[in-house]
Amino acid sequence: VTGGSRGIGAAIARKLASKGADIAIVYSSDDNAASAVCEEIKKDFSVNCRFYRCDVSDFEEAKKTVAAIKNDFGSIYILVNNAGITRDGLSAMMSEEDFRRVIDVNLVGAFNMTRHCIAGFIRQRGGRIINITSISGLMGNAGQANYSASKAGLIGLTKAIARELAPRGITCNAIAPGFILTDMTKDLAQQDEIKSRIPLGSIGSAEDVASAAAYLVEASYVTGEVLRVDGGLAM
Repeated sequence: VTGGSRGIGAAIARKLASKGADIAIVYSSDDNAASAVCEEIKKDFSVNCRFYRCDVSDFEEAKKTVAAIKNDFGSIYILVNNAGITRDGLSAMMSEEDFRRVIDVNLVGAFNMTRHCIAGFIRQRGGRIINITSISGLMGNAGQANYSASKAGLIGLTKAIARELAPRGITCNAIAPGFILTDMTKDLAQQDEIKSRIPLGSIGSAEDVASAAAYLVEASYVTGEVLRVDGGLAM
């Protein structure tokens, strides 16, 4: 699980561990958070959990990380591409660096991790790839040209990889969360206004997204799908 040290990624890691999966947490910067999630998972679910620091946007670094995980665990069956960043701003004032960095982490990072896992999936004739996109990739969002582009690209990547790998029994799907309550969003003052735009009338949780990921791991006859977890916001 990339971006697995907090928020949606940590919730997915815990959910999959509760189903009996051994977990590899891939994270970018917070050693303490990654260690804490792993210790919690090992204590609560009695599965193996290790953590790996990696900049997924770096092709060679991603390659070395995947090799290390395979060495430690023997094989990889599930890949959750959750790592993502935002650098919001109106397009007229957005720097090239901010545009490229978001694309590199959110989209190129998902390709890098997928690319290095594919050979193993093909050899074992099975695997699950789950990409965490966003309704911003379906609808667009003002002030997020870079983020929306990266998440829309991730949807295209999902569908292309799904077509390529389906004959080998490997599925590739995406989850498009809407507004999800995490540590980064829990203090936003406009929550009431946001709720008013969501047909179900509430903000989602990281566990809602994790439940969707668990479903896609078990769903052998679903591939190339974009599953919205947004309370109906993007209908």
